Amino acid sequence: MIYILVIILVGLMAMVLISLLRGLNSFRQSMDQDRAPGSAPTEFQFQQNRMMWARIKYQALAVGVVVILLVLAR
Repeated sequence: MIYILVIILVGLMAMVLISLLRGLNSFRQSMDQDRAPGSAPTEFQFQQNRMMWARIKYQALAVGVVVILLVLAR
């Protein structure tokens, strides 16, 4: 059981890293665009926001798996 949880934890940590890198890439791309002040958000900014929420979700799941591992490893 613990080995399965460790594999799940590693997968979740990979998803956190992927979400972080995709969000940073979207941020970089949104900074390259010339925008007028007060204009509507771009698709890259929406992508950055989605990746931030995905990262938070995966981090919360990873913390939950760590808590379960700690309970099982008493």
